[in-house]
Amino acid sequence: MTVFDDLVGQDQAIAVLSRAAAAAREVVEGGRGTGMTHAWLFTGPPGAGREAAARAFAAALMCHEGGCGHCDHCHQVLIGSHPDLESVRPEGLSYSVKQTRELILRAAGAPTQGRWRVILFEDADRATESAANALLKAIEEPPPRTVWLLCSPAPDDLMITIRSRSRMVNLITPGTEAVAHVLATRDSVPWDTATFAARAAQGHIVRARALALDEGVRRRREAVLSIPRSLTGVGECVSAAERLVKTAEEEAAAATATLNESETTELRKLYGEGSTGKGLNRGLVRGGAGALKELEDRQKSRATRIKRDSLDAALLELVSFYRDVLAMQFGAAGVELANDDIRFELDQLARSSTPEETLRRIDAIMQCRERLGANVNPQMAVEAMMLALRP
Repeated sequence: MTVFDDLVGQDQAIAVLSRAAAAAREVVEGGRGTGMTHAWLFTGPPGAGREAAARAFAAALMCHEGGCGHCDHCHQVLIGSHPDLESVRPEGLSYSVKQTRELILRAAGAPTQGRWRVILFEDADRATESAANALLKAIEEPPPRTVWLLCSPAPDDLMITIRSRSRMVNLITPGTEAVAHVLATRDSVPWDTATFAARAAQGHIVRARALALDEGVRRRREAVLSIPRSLTGVGECVSAAERLVKTAEEEAAAATATLNESETTELRKLYGEGSTGKGLNRGLVRGGAGALKELEDRQKSRATRIKRDSLDAALLELVSFYRDVLAMQFGAAGVELANDDIRFELDQLARSSTPEETLRRIDAIMQCRERLGANVNPQMAVEAMMLALRP
């Protein structure tokens, strides 16, 4: 077993990364500080495993055997505890230039245990323009033992100058059978359930695992897919929009409540809350007011991101619904239906509407996604979409 075994359906990418890790090992063992590509860009659709591929490559770079999967270096990288791996995932809607400059300073250090200092930057497309410019300078003149691994859905999401200085690793959506096989063999999921989850998740292995193992996730999917047949009037459209937005808000609150509390408590302790001594507690807490405000802003931004991601996932479920309807309307017999488990509802809508109407509905959903990305009020954006979906 190697660190690349978890990359489902990515044979071509695995071959590229394995060769690169072997070449990097020769560079280190040969005592040379050059010859290694110092910036890599992992791209691919949601669920393709961009971060997993980047992390596996980081392990292969650290490992003396190119990613054996069982040594201390591999284990530490895969669980995120290796001292020479800096893993970054923007928690808010964007990644600022201040955060990027701090990251660049940390990246400049020499490796302490591993062969390389690796910076794994998830969602690099969330970097602001100023942050991207700062990142570009670091990539253009990297320290000899620093490797940047950037992850982004598509190459065009990053500046062309960053793309031109990075080696591209393009990941693909794994097939239903491959994902189902992983669920069945590694998670002991019954084959029928594994196939359903893999098909419904459209190759997104994390989503497929959640659908297979979490009843709550399956119920939320059913609620989203029941929306099209519930839109019988304006009132129903408004109610459906309200439910969708409220569910996203509740998921964001549940995901951040415990983390927010622990972060705030730790920061207050850091600035002396609860310390003894005359005047000590008051002075330190006052000195930390700015840090507390900055933390609150980050927490609000993180909650907004989680809410938006939850809404976006629901919208993509709706897109898959109407895509299946369109496939049935065109008689595309060879196309696998993501929502084959509700084929009756799909067939009903396919018979009662035209392909042009289905395309307009898909366009309305995609427009809603764009509006949410432009910070339009979620309730207003989703209401407008629901009205456009109404028969």
